[in-house]
Amino acid sequence: MKFKGLMGSSILAMVVATPAYAQDSGSSSTTDAFGGEIVVTAQRQSERLQDVPIAVSAFSSEALEAQQIKTPSDLQLTLPNVTFTKTNFTSASFTIRGIGDLCVGTTCDSATAIHLNGDPLFSTRLFETEFFDLERVEVLRGPQGTLFGRNATSGVVNVITAKPKLGRFEGAAEAEYGNYNSIKGKAMINIPLGDTAAFRIAGIYLNRDGYTKNTFLNTRIDDRDLYSVRGSFRWEPTSGTTIDLLGSYFHERDQRTRIQKQLCQRDPTGILGCLNSRLDNAPFNGNATFTAALTSKEFLAIRGIPAGFALGSVYGPDVYANTTIPQDSRTVNTAYTPSYFTSEMILQGRIEHNFGPVSLQVSGQYQKVKLDASQDYNSNVGDRSLYATGLANLQAAATGGYGAFLQQYFAPVAAAIIPNGPAGQLCTSLAEETGYGSFGGKKICSDQSLQFDRSNQYNSSWSAETILTSDFDGPFNFLVGGIYADYHLTENSYYVNAFPIDYLTGVLGAFTAAGNKVPDPANPGQTIPAPLPPSFLATPFFRNNTDDLKIKSYGLFGEAYFEFNDRLKLTAGLRYNNDKKSVLARSTLASFLAPHGGTGSAFDSPFVGSFDADPGTPGNQIIQSRSVKFNKLTGRAVLDFKVTDDNLLYASYSRGYKSGGINPPLQPIFAVPESFKPEQVDAFEIGSKNTFGNGALQLNLTAFYYKYKDLQLSKIVARTAVNDNVDADIYGLEIEGMVRPDPDWVINLGFSYLHTKVSSDKFTSNPRDFGGGRADAVIIKDLSNGANCAVAPGTAGNAAGSNGFVNAVNGGLNAATGAGLQPTTAFPADGGIASTGAFGICSVLADAAVDANGDPTPTALFFDPNGIQVLSAGIPVNIKGNQLPQAPNYKFSAGVQYTAHMGDMTLVPRFDLAYTGESYDSIFNGNVNRIKGYTQVNAQLQLNGADDKWYVRGFIQNLFDANSVTGLYITDQSSGNYTNIFTLEPRRYGIAAGMKF
Repeated sequence: MKFKGLMGSSILAMVVATPAYAQDSGSSSTTDAFGGEIVVTAQRQSERLQDVPIAVSAFSSEALEAQQIKTPSDLQLTLPNVTFTKTNFTSASFTIRGIGDLCVGTTCDSATAIHLNGDPLFSTRLFETEFFDLERVEVLRGPQGTLFGRNATSGVVNVITAKPKLGRFEGAAEAEYGNYNSIKGKAMINIPLGDTAAFRIAGIYLNRDGYTKNTFLNTRIDDRDLYSVRGSFRWEPTSGTTIDLLGSYFHERDQRTRIQKQLCQRDPTGILGCLNSRLDNAPFNGNATFTAALTSKEFLAIRGIPAGFALGSVYGPDVYANTTIPQDSRTVNTAYTPSYFTSEMILQGRIEHNFGPVSLQVSGQYQKVKLDASQDYNSNVGDRSLYATGLANLQAAATGGYGAFLQQYFAPVAAAIIPNGPAGQLCTSLAEETGYGSFGGKKICSDQSLQFDRSNQYNSSWSAETILTSDFDGPFNFLVGGIYADYHLTENSYYVNAFPIDYLTGVLGAFTAAGNKVPDPANPGQTIPAPLPPSFLATPFFRNNTDDLKIKSYGLFGEAYFEFNDRLKLTAGLRYNNDKKSVLARSTLASFLAPHGGTGSAFDSPFVGSFDADPGTPGNQIIQSRSVKFNKLTGRAVLDFKVTDDNLLYASYSRGYKSGGINPPLQPIFAVPESFKPEQVDAFEIGSKNTFGNGALQLNLTAFYYKYKDLQLSKIVARTAVNDNVDADIYGLEIEGMVRPDPDWVINLGFSYLHTKVSSDKFTSNPRDFGGGRADAVIIKDLSNGANCAVAPGTAGNAAGSNGFVNAVNGGLNAATGAGLQPTTAFPADGGIASTGAFGICSVLADAAVDANGDPTPTALFFDPNGIQVLSAGIPVNIKGNQLPQAPNYKFSAGVQYTAHMGDMTLVPRFDLAYTGESYDSIFNGNVNRIKGYTQVNAQLQLNGADDKWYVRGFIQNLFDANSVTGLYITDQSSGNYTNIFTLEPRRYGIAAGMKF
C-alpha cells in the first residue's frame, strides 16, 4: 500500500557506479542504487516504484553520475518517448510522448511541469545548470491532471534535492578537468545541530572555454561560467513532525550562444530568402529582409524619396551574396560577440505532521528569475560596401548638400549613426528600453554593419500547497489538497537591432518630419506644409515587449483509493483548475516620430498615438491590454491488479489540461486571433510492471492512446509568434528492462515507439511557402514591411490571371513613382515552391483587387472567392495527417556495466548507447523540416577506493563527436526565412576525482 517516510534513492532499469553524492536517506529498504527498493513520490506520497500504476522512471544521484546524466537535457538519452531541445527565445522544450512546448509567448504554459521537491517552477532556469547533491529525479510520462502543480498535459519532471541528515557530520567533494579547458567542482557538507536538526550546504562551479570558433574575430564563443549554491535545513521537533527549509541561487554570466547555427537553401530571387526543399550551409538572401526592403531604391521611390539615399536594390546583390557559411556546425563568422546572463533564486518551506490516521503537508515556494541574452541575429558578416552611395548622400544632406532646410533634419541622423563619415564606423542602436537607441547616444559602433537580437525577462512567482492524506487500516483511503500560484512577469522583450534599421528610421524620419502637412483651414480638402522638429522614427529597432503579465491560478484536487482485496485496487481522482491571465504588451518598429534631443522615454513623444509614420503600413505602437480566464475539471481513474507481489497490471484513464493564453501584439494589417484555446488530452494507458528472479530481470511495459483536443502550436507572423490550435491522435509503446545476471553485471535496455498525427481538417498557411503549393499563386515580398502575402485567382489554375494582375498593379506603381518593379519570376526548380514571386506592396494589391472585382469597400487585405484574392497570411493548406513536431517514431537505449573487485577497491567500466529516430520540427513536415535520427555514445571508467571513501573517474561523452540536431526554428519571412538549429554538445572528455568524509 503506502510507504510513508520512505525516501529511498534508487532507479528503475538503470545502473550505478559508486561515486560521491551517493545519498542514503535512511531507508532501511534501500541497499544500493540498483538492488534495493525503489521508492518515489509520483503520486504525492511515498510508494515502491513498482507498485505505482503509472509510467514513471526514477534516477538516483548515483545513477545520474553513472550514466553521465549531468543536465536535464541528458535525460532524453535514456528515457523512452522523451526528447529535449533548446528553443529560439532562451527557453527549452521537454517533450514527452510527442507533447512539448510548441506554444511560443509569455502567456504560454509549459506542457511538461517542472517541479523542485514537489513544488512547481515557473520560467525556470533549471535546464541551464548541472545536477548536484540530489536524492533523485523522477520523470512521470503522461498527463498528470490531478495531483501536480498547475496541471500538466505531457508529464512531470520532479527534482528531489538531498535533505539534511540528523545526527551525522559528513561531506563530499569532487574536482573535474576536461577538454575545452573545463574546470568543475562540486562540494557538500552536512552539519548536525543537536539530535533533532541539521543543516546542509552544497554547490557547483563550472568554467570552460567556448565550444564554437568564431573565425572572423578569431575567438571562441559559447563558453560557460556559472555557479549554484543550495542550503537546506531540517528540524524534527517531534517524531511526527518534520520542517524543511531550502534556499538556492544560480548565476551565470558568459558568452554562451542561444542559437547554434543557421541553415538555408538560398533563394536567388530574394523574395523568400530561403527556399523550401532542404537545409544547406548557405547564406540566406539579405534582400528578403525588411531592412533591405525599406532601404531599397524601389521602396524609397514609392515614398517619393531620391533613390540616392537607398542602401541598395532588392534586385541587386545582397550583403551576403559573396559570403560562405562554414560547414562545421561549431564554426561561425560573426562580428558581434554574444552575451548571456541569468540568475534564479528559490526559497522553499515545508511542514509535515503525522496525526496518525491522517498526515498533513503544507508547502510554499518563492522564485525570482532574471535573464538577458544577446547574439548575432544573422550569424554572418555582410558587405558594407553596398551601402556606400546611400551613406554618401546621407553625409551630403547632413552637411548642406541638399540645402539648409534639409540639413537641420539630417545632421543629427549622420551624427548618430556615421559620426566619422561614410567610411568610418557604423553605429547601431543598443537594445534598450527608452526607445531612442543611437539617436539618444545608446549605441555600439563597429567597422562592420552589425545586426543582433536581445531576449530578456524578469519575473517572480510564489505558490502554496496543502495536502492531506489518510492511512487507515481499512480498504479506503484518500488524498485531498489545494494549490494557489501567482506569477508576475515585469519585463519581457525580444529585440532585433541592425545598422540598416537605424539608417531607415533616421532617413525616413527626417523626410517625414520635413515634409509633414496638415489640413488647410482656408481650403477644405487641401493641405499645407507644416514641418515638424527634426525627428526619427522610434523605435530604431524591433521590440516586442510585455510590460506586465499576471497569472493567478488555483487548483482543488482529491483522490480516493479503494482496495477490494490484497491484489485489486481502484484509484479515482478529480481536480478543478482555474487560471486567470492579464497582459500589457506592445510591439514597435519605426512606429512613431520622436524628436531628436529628447530625454526620458521616446514613448513620451508628443506624436505617439497621433501620427501615423507610414500610412501605407499602419505602424503606430500597439499597446495591448487583454485578459483571459479558463477553468476546467480534470481527473483520472486507475485499476491495478497485483498478479504477484512482483508483478503488476494496470489500466488507466486520465484527462490533462493546459490553459490557453494571449497572442503577442501584431501590426493591425495582420488579422490573427487575439487569444488561443486551452489544451485538453484524454489519455488511455495499460501497463505491466514485473520483477523476476529476485531482481535478476526487471521488465516494465506500457501502451497508451491519446485523444488530443486543441493542441497549441506556434508560427511566426510579422516578427511575432502566433499560436493556434489543432486536434491530434497519439499512440505508442514503451519498454524498460534491466538484466542483472550476477551482482557484478548490469545491463539496461529501453525502447519506445510513437505515432502522432493531426486528426482533423486544419487549414493554415506555411511560413516557408505562402503560395500553398499552388502554381497559380504569386508570393509577394512586401516592400513596406518585409512580410509576404499571396495573390491567387478565384478560379483555380488561372496562373495567367494572378501573374497578369500583379504585373499590371506593379506597372501602375512604376508609372506613378518610377519604382522600377520587375515582373513576376519563377523560383528555382529544386526550391520546393510551385508559385511565382514578385516584389510589391500588399495593401496596394489589395485595393487594386477590390477595384478589379468590382467590390465597393476596399480593405487593407482582401479575399474574394470569385475574383483576385490577396491573402496576408498566405494560402492555407490542410495539415490533417501530418506528424506532430519533436515526436520521433523510435527511440532505443542500452547500457552495460561491470564491477571488477580488486581487494578493497573496485574498477567499474560502463558503456551507454542511445538512438533517437528522425522527426520533424514543424507541423508542416517535409524534408526541409526533418530532424535526422542520431546516436549518442558515452563511456567511463571509475576506480573506487576502500569503503568508497574516494574515487577517480575518466569519462567521455558523445564519443563519436556527432553534431546531433535536436531542434529547428524557422525565422520570420521579414528576416529571411532561415532556420536556426540546436544541437547536443560536442565530444567532451576528462578526469574527475572525489572523496567523502
